[in-house]
Amino acid sequence: MKMRNHSPGGVFPASAKTPRNLLFAGFCLWLAAGCTESGSVDADIDDHRTHPGAESIDWVSYDAEGNLVYGRDARGNRIPDFSTAGYRGGGVAIPDVPVVEEVEPGEGDDGERIQAAIDRVAGRSPDSDGFRGAVLLKRGTYEIEDQVRISHGGIVLRGEGQGEDGTVVIGTGNTQRALIVVEGAGEWEEVAGSRQQIVDAYVPVGATGFEVEDGHNFEVGDAVIVHRPSTEEWISAIGMDRIPERHDGRPVRQWTPGPFDLFFDRTVAEVSGNRIVIDVPLTMALDQRFGGGSVYQYEFPGRIENVGVENMRGIAEIAEGADAESEDHAWIFVRFDRLKNGWIRDITSYHFGFALAQVAGRSKWVTVQDSRYLEPVSEIRGSRRYPFHVGGQQNLFQRLYSEEARRDFSTGRAVAGPNVVLDSEAYNAVNYTGPHHRWATGVLYDNVRVPHEGIRVQNRLNYGSGHGWPGANIVFWNCSAEEIIVESPPTARNWSIGSKGRKGEPAFVRNGHHSMDDFPGTWISHGEHVEPRSLYLEQLRERSGEAAVDNIADRPFSFAD
Repeated sequence: MKMRNHSPGGVFPASAKTPRNLLFAGFCLWLAAGCTESGSVDADIDDHRTHPGAESIDWVSYDAEGNLVYGRDARGNRIPDFSTAGYRGGGVAIPDVPVVEEVEPGEGDDGERIQAAIDRVAGRSPDSDGFRGAVLLKRGTYEIEDQVRISHGGIVLRGEGQGEDGTVVIGTGNTQRALIVVEGAGEWEEVAGSRQQIVDAYVPVGATGFEVEDGHNFEVGDAVIVHRPSTEEWISAIGMDRIPERHDGRPVRQWTPGPFDLFFDRTVAEVSGNRIVIDVPLTMALDQRFGGGSVYQYEFPGRIENVGVENMRGIAEIAEGADAESEDHAWIFVRFDRLKNGWIRDITSYHFGFALAQVAGRSKWVTVQDSRYLEPVSEIRGSRRYPFHVGGQQNLFQRLYSEEARRDFSTGRAVAGPNVVLDSEAYNAVNYTGPHHRWATGVLYDNVRVPHEGIRVQNRLNYGSGHGWPGANIVFWNCSAEEIIVESPPTARNWSIGSKGRKGEPAFVRNGHHSMDDFPGTWISHGEHVEPRSLYLEQLRERSGEAAVDNIADRPFSFAD
């Protein structure tokens, strides 16, 4: 891919013949603790959003040398760098690990034989790159009555093709479960005595540096957690302690402190006195008015790494005579958790009720790519048909395709970010795409298409059991959808830049809980795509060079073949 010859003057529409300054934002004061059910606001509570027309911000633009530069608001918030998302921190080619075990299909349940092969590889010593070897499932059909598990690092489970004539793995039986589970053990453990409070009054979105009380205990290379608490003051500021009751009488859970804490998994890049610089930007601001933040060293001895699942077809067996809403079958094809540096690639799945790939909360540096979720079988309601479930942080989901799903590329609760969904399509979706479940931060939806439904980030208030704000500091970049809705929560922003689709009316505007002016999103170049085509790939190119882009974009991008 050749570098475009850009001129200075801002990110501009792809069709423009000369650069134009299009990246402006602002709109009105951040809404915060004085918010009422009708949307009124105490303007003093949070002042980093500006009045309409008071400033014009080039959120992303090009300088004279053709490099990206980032605008900031009055408090220093900017669109983050997302380029560290993906295997080994982005821009690293997924390896082809040598086969050390082969399995042939047999009669009846093959799960025990597959598990035995995995366990034999687990007993091998890792090589210099951290790999024990690949288990190859030879071409043919395999039945798994229960599930197979990879709980040691350095193991790849590989098939010989995702077509009908390749490796076909069938989840038999009538129990909901994940068919292939890749999972380490335990949780990260705080190193005793290492925690330091961050003393800055405000650390903005996109920042990598901050001051602590005493930086002498930190060294370059330390694995650290930056902890942002979810305090009562902040929950009140964003109105999530006043979620209205549902008309159908179902209970609504008001938000409480604790479950919405964010834990940013980072590495110390620099220490200068009491100033700490981390390797990856924060995707949520740290504000002393809402509890500030702290940083501590951690250990995670049970987390595994260097695991892949690739090149196969998965089918959830549906009982003879069952209807299209049957739910007595395998539910998830591949589930990752407590893992770093892993991948899922070249997978096709049929009939799974929840997901082809679920990347859960303690996962980091995972790539899911070149895979298809087809013909789901389930009821069409909550907690179903989330084909590529975005969790953890610094994970990349690219070149993915799904059909007839409800929540393509959705997020769970308190996802710290950054995460990226790139060059993917939700075809014939039965509900919208976007962050879904309570305060995911820093997700870039980059060239995502939802031709028959919407792309949305909006206040969900009492939807579900009280989802409220699903996402903060979310970017829709050059996306396309039938409808696009962007609202920004108090204390954060959400952006739509270069995206195409009808501007929709948020659900709780329609039913009178607030107005269109209460939570304005930031809209740039609506209806006309901008350059660069992909923000993620351009950020990666600038950080790591052209070869890094070639490493992960090694095949032509296209939607469903």
